Amino acid sequence: MPSLFQQIQAGKLWDFHGGVHPPTRKAQTAQKPIGVLPLPDRLYIPLRQHIGVAGHVLVSKGQRVLKGQPLTSADNSMAVPVHAPTSGTVMAIAEHTSAHPSALPEITITLVPDGLDEWRSRYPLNLATSDKLSLLERIQESGIAGMGGAGFPAHLKAGLTQPVDYLIINAVECEPYITADDALIQEGAITIVKGIDILCKLLNPKAVLIGIEDDKPIASAALKAACSQREHYYVRDVPTKYPSGGEKQLIQLLTNKEVPAGRRPIDIGIVMLNVGTAFAVAQAVLDDQPLLSRIVTVTGETLSQPQNVLALIGTPVSDLLTFCGYQQQTAGKVIMGGPMMGFTLPDLTVPIIKTTNCILAPSQYELPQPGNELDCIRCSACADACPASLLPQQLLWYSKAKDPAKLDEYNLFDCIECGACAYVCPSEIPLVQYYRVAKAEIREQQREAVKAEQAKARFEARNARLEREKQQRMARNQQLAQAREQAQKTGSNSNAVADALARIKAKKAEQPAPATNREQVLAEREAKKQQAREYQAAKAAANQQPDSVSETAKQEQAVSSEPTVNESATVEPANAKSAAVAAAIARAKAKKAAQAQAEQQETIVEAEQTKQPEAIEQSSPQAATDPRKAAIAAAIARAKAKKQADSEKS
Repeated sequence: MPSLFQQIQAGKLWDFHGGVHPPTRKAQTAQKPIGVLPLPDRLYIPLRQHIGVAGHVLVSKGQRVLKGQPLTSADNSMAVPVHAPTSGTVMAIAEHTSAHPSALPEITITLVPDGLDEWRSRYPLNLATSDKLSLLERIQESGIAGMGGAGFPAHLKAGLTQPVDYLIINAVECEPYITADDALIQEGAITIVKGIDILCKLLNPKAVLIGIEDDKPIASAALKAACSQREHYYVRDVPTKYPSGGEKQLIQLLTNKEVPAGRRPIDIGIVMLNVGTAFAVAQAVLDDQPLLSRIVTVTGETLSQPQNVLALIGTPVSDLLTFCGYQQQTAGKVIMGGPMMGFTLPDLTVPIIKTTNCILAPSQYELPQPGNELDCIRCSACADACPASLLPQQLLWYSKAKDPAKLDEYNLFDCIECGACAYVCPSEIPLVQYYRVAKAEIREQQREAVKAEQAKARFEARNARLEREKQQRMARNQQLAQAREQAQKTGSNSNAVADALARIKAKKAEQPAPATNREQVLAEREAKKQQAREYQAAKAAANQQPDSVSETAKQEQAVSSEPTVNESATVEPANAKSAAVAAAIARAKAKKAAQAQAEQQETIVEAEQTKQPEAIEQSSPQAATDPRKAAIAAAIARAKAKKQADSEKS
């Protein structure tokens, strides 16, 4: 029996479960040349146009940018940048309606083209001399994401390190109306094959399988001609059936391998990329041209000129419709994507993004409004049509019941949302809408569960930290208590008191120098004043007349007002010796009074410095003794002693 690879080489094809055959309606645009859309007045460039996270904004409002200049940076592996599709000025960085079924606003860069279409500097790579890391960096820096499905970053698929058996290039454009890839292949087959060469250098597969539907004979012939010089490049025409362009379905068609539930194609040795992605890889590596534009099928009976259009990323849908002669109808709708997997646009200013392949503007007769939803009759038509071999009826019930456990049991996330089940449902139940809502709710619950787990982990970590700090405090307190007990036993308390007293004395010794100088100045000043008073008193006594009894009496009367001094001054000495003794006593009292006053002054100064008013009040009674009066009394005593001595001589 021939091996699988031998069967693939022989051109054998297999089939997948289910599928439907809706009218293709591709003839309106399939044989027309690609139109080039003029520069629009505004370009709305969302920061995130792929699966992953948005990059960091590199530009600011009012800044002029060049064509191909990066507007965001890819700061992690799940991010790819967006670039300026043409030269112009950044008018705003704000929220704008997103190209998503939810139509929720997202951060968008609004660019006003200047009409110059001025390029930044470009540096093409030489494929023969470039290593894998350089090629992968160029693919990521060029902002290339999958252009045929959900927009998975291309550099992640191209940079896989697992062994790859087959590289599959998806050129199966199975959804009705859409012919964008067909037109790209007809005009750029050689560039597509060059992109496949780059991918083969990165992945090193055993063979390359290019799948294309058999209703595209011109595109198939162009690919076969471009691959004629490549060994192990096989172009396979697959039967026309929807959704044969699905990743798992095309793998089964070409290799008879099934991707297990919850697994990826690389797990069975297969990598799949869209034909438009291969074209963008070639432009990025060989021409240093980022992903700035893409071919979009603009079709529908409300258009006078339906065709494929080469549109810049960020072009509003309204500009494409106007270019193709849109004639709006009452209650008409515009769909982004095909009739099976597309979604209705709430606003025609929604921009073209990297994953947009079709704008459908049907008439009411062409695509009538769905009828009222009826009850399920359990006909099993949905299960027969499901290409993923699911049970859509069961998924519907559990989606309505909001039972995530059962939905997971019935593999809700294996649903590719192709719409085949809703297409064949006789009750016109919008099954895909129920599945989308259920998926969104489950994702939200998972996010909330992750947040709750993170909050729980933070709470437990906080409690552990508080408990650890509590134990540390208790240990420190225990150590301090033991140290105190040990200190008491060794008598270290007395040493501690001595140390405290020493610190107090040192602090007093470190008092400011200006205060000490003030005390010295006051003491010197008081001593000089005392000397001056004694000198004046002695001089006054020397000028007294000996026989002036009346003057002496007056002086005795003046001194008599001081009781403590007069008692000693009024006693008439019997002789000169007694007078001299009295004078000495008076001088001693005067000196004592001066010392008392000096001590009082020092006490007052010290009290002022230490802010102790009690000391000032206690020292105030000593001010009652006046040294001036004591000096006068001493002078009178000397005068009397001199007079007595003179009278004895006479």
